[in-house]
Amino acid sequence: MVNLRAKNGGPKAAPATGLSLDEHEERSRLAQRHADKWLISGSILIGTTALGIFGLPLFLRGVWLLRRAQRDGLSVRPMLVTLLGYLVIIDAAINTVGWALDMVANHTLLARVLLTGWGNMFDAGYFWHFNELWIGGAAGPGEKGWEIGLIFTVFTMRIAAAIGFLQMKRWGHQWMIITCWMGVVIWCGYVFNMTMYADVRFAGVVLPVIGWWLYDIFYITPFLVIPYLHSVNREIFTD
Repeated sequence: MVNLRAKNGGPKAAPATGLSLDEHEERSRLAQRHADKWLISGSILIGTTALGIFGLPLFLRGVWLLRRAQRDGLSVRPMLVTLLGYLVIIDAAINTVGWALDMVANHTLLARVLLTGWGNMFDAGYFWHFNELWIGGAAGPGEKGWEIGLIFTVFTMRIAAAIGFLQMKRWGHQWMIITCWMGVVIWCGYVFNMTMYADVRFAGVVLPVIGWWLYDIFYITPFLVIPYLHSVNREIFTD
């Protein structure tokens, strides 16, 4: 929430809402918390991928509540910070949940249906020799290395960074920059991996290259976020 107090400790005039400064700050805090409850609930459901259709309405209601609070003159988190922060959380959660399912729950009925179904539709790396490696799950060349390496590093780091970013913390802003640049490296490496093994991963699927680009759009979040992170006024983030 935007700090309305002067640097010398004295109060500044509250926006024209007919409230005292303390009342304005309290109303703003409650409005932000109320919107975040909907945004967090929606993000959690979207992050599971399978339940994303149920999470989207909750997320959109949170956005609407935040916009209403801004129209009412309350001091809530900037909309762009909110959208970028939750977008990064959703992107990282989708990868973390999906890859964790493939890595440790690959013999469950849910994984056998969802993951092989995904492989049949988009990426045959999740259908080709599924559960035939010693670790189980996807057998696409390089896929397990990406899963294990990125779950325990970049994607969990991105979720933590985005939480700090949404809290308007300076460390959150700094780590968003770091992990988003790491995301650029991931995107380039993953595209190269998919291209090198195109005969394995795109052969016989319902939606081959075009389908992969449709869902790969989530991986472009670093390219969307980095320009803002490098141009935003860092003073709006606190220690």
